[in-house]
Amino acid sequence: MERVKLKVLIKFLGPISRDDLEVEVNSSVELKNIIKENIDNKWLESIAVAVNDEIVNNLDNIKDGDVISLLPPVCGG
Repeated sequence: MERVKLKVLIKFLGPISRDDLEVEVNSSVELKNIIKENIDNKWLESIAVAVNDEIVNNLDNIKDGDVISLLPPVCGG
């Protein structure tokens, strides 16, 4: 049985400074690999991840049409 591709939008917010990326993936593992390939290593350990504007601890339950937002730590005074 062929796995269904999930189309998701990845948003790179704040100082990550990258255009949004629409991708088709078969699994959360594939999505995580795409994120790692498209983000500077300095952000990997410190970003928060939101799915459809809700902070999540993992990407295990992604669905077709989800919006994945990568949020770097906030700086300011």
